[in-house]
Amino acid sequence: MTSHAKPKVIVFSDHLLYPSETFIRAQANGLSTFEPIFAGSRRVAGLELPEERTYTINRGNALGKLQEVAFKITGFAPGFIKRLDTLGAVLMHAHYASNGFRAVSLAEKLNLPLIVTLHGSDATATDLRYHKPHFGQRRYLANKEKLQNSGAVFLAVSEFIRRKLLQQGFPEGKVLVHYTGVNTRIFQPASTECDPIILFVGRLVESKGAEFLIRAAAEVQRQLPAMELVLIGEGPLRADLEKRAKESLRRYRFLGAQSPEEVRQWMNRASVLCVPSVKARSGIEEAFGMVYVEAQAVGKPVVAFDSGGVCEAVSHGYTGYLAPERDWQTLAGYIFTLLENAELRKRFGAAGRERVVRQFDLEKRTKVLEEIYTGIRK
Repeated sequence: MTSHAKPKVIVFSDHLLYPSETFIRAQANGLSTFEPIFAGSRRVAGLELPEERTYTINRGNALGKLQEVAFKITGFAPGFIKRLDTLGAVLMHAHYASNGFRAVSLAEKLNLPLIVTLHGSDATATDLRYHKPHFGQRRYLANKEKLQNSGAVFLAVSEFIRRKLLQQGFPEGKVLVHYTGVNTRIFQPASTECDPIILFVGRLVESKGAEFLIRAAAEVQRQLPAMELVLIGEGPLRADLEKRAKESLRRYRFLGAQSPEEVRQWMNRASVLCVPSVKARSGIEEAFGMVYVEAQAVGKPVVAFDSGGVCEAVSHGYTGYLAPERDWQTLAGYIFTLLENAELRKRFGAAGRERVVRQFDLEKRTKVLEEIYTGIRK
């Protein structure tokens, strides 16, 4: 007796997939009752995807580049649509608003229901003088109503993002909160903590607040000279941040971009994770913060600013501390308190792990996603 094939869901993202988008791949690969098919304009140097389940418009030759440009300008991609149509998929799930905008015409041509997850900057950026959107984002911002009125179901990664979407005119009945979740079997406690380390993981951009962390770390280091600040990530502010660190810190490291495995190892080495996100001049705010959840999953306390949706990821006084936004002195005080008290770190770490397993476990969250899929599938 042969078993029935799983219904297919097309996971759409323009570029497949950047190293920072592990959450998209993890969510797709975590599906158990649906089979994910990855589709987009082209592959990029980044995450490995299964070749037999990955479809692109641009396959790397001159014709492919022309076809990609045509699709991005006009939505015209007959060959790509024909290949996707043969799969017999039951729905399409796009990530980020600009990709959702592009996916509207694809879903219509394939006669598929559409889900769009909005992850953060696509719902919070408001001042384009300080935010340089790419071509797809500019087209989305100029034609936002097309996506809002498309009939798609919108998944907000936090209650904070849902409120932002409703303020922008997205239909209330179509906007659901869905926390993505982390794989708690991969992210689990394996502490190798020795020296006091404050760990930062994130892009070196204004909204991640690394400049406030350097100020706070300098204050902590005056009291705990052995403390080291380790920053993982790349971004346009790296040179300026390195200059600030050189002027005020004795022990620090900028490690640049690291693999997910190396990030996880550093989380286990660290005493505290601190990513003090702030509202940037562009309006961009932290939507939720998967890095906070990952750190708590490995049993580490988190210190951050109470900004955007961070309070949904970190429970103040239970799994970590949240300082008022941009108050680096209070941030420093919280970090010092945790570094000085191993028992408190252990207690917060255990509470964080328990909370993540209960509320943000990838397997549990993906089952909820599949219930959403089942409710709207073709």
